[in-house]
Amino acid sequence: MSRRFAEWYDFFMRPLEKRKFKRIREELLSKADGYVLEIGSGTGINFPLYKSVEKVVATEPSTYMINKSQEKLKQSSVKIELVKADAEKLPFGDNTFDTVVATLVFCTIPNPNQAMKEMLRVCKPEGKLLFFEHVKMENRFLAALQEWLTPAWKRICDGCCLNRDTLSLLKNNDLIINEFKSYYNGLFLSVETKKRKS
Repeated sequence: MSRRFAEWYDFFMRPLEKRKFKRIREELLSKADGYVLEIGSGTGINFPLYKSVEKVVATEPSTYMINKSQEKLKQSSVKIELVKADAEKLPFGDNTFDTVVATLVFCTIPNPNQAMKEMLRVCKPEGKLLFFEHVKMENRFLAALQEWLTPAWKRICDGCCLNRDTLSLLKNNDLIINEFKSYYNGLFLSVETKKRKS
């Protein structure tokens, strides 16, 4: 991930974060509990929003993003440990975390299927997996537009894919979906899921 993208990310996202995204994040993260893993923590936008959790381990593959997140780290009311790691190869044991969180990250993960397997591996049986993602839309015209825009968008936005079908990824991994909310005509989804016991 480039230094320039990390430096400008918060600036370009600020209008959305102020209007809607902060409320979505707060509501989703209020469901996190116990020992928490956050995948692709970026600039640390979630850090001040964690409340009643034991500890958060935040993974991020980009050194630039980790450096940028230091300011948000100071605003957190809970203990947060930053770990440089890829989502597809998490350096944690099986069944370690009570809650696993991914917000606006699956669009940029090179191998989302492997990342999902890793999230499930490190999550405890019946643990929570919380997602807030932008996804491929159900409207055929808009979905086709996303497909057409993705190659250019991916270059401009440091690997972000507009056409990721993350909802199908969740369903194909047989997660128990406890709560599902759609925003902006299905462009963004907030999903609370649970790992099956066996």
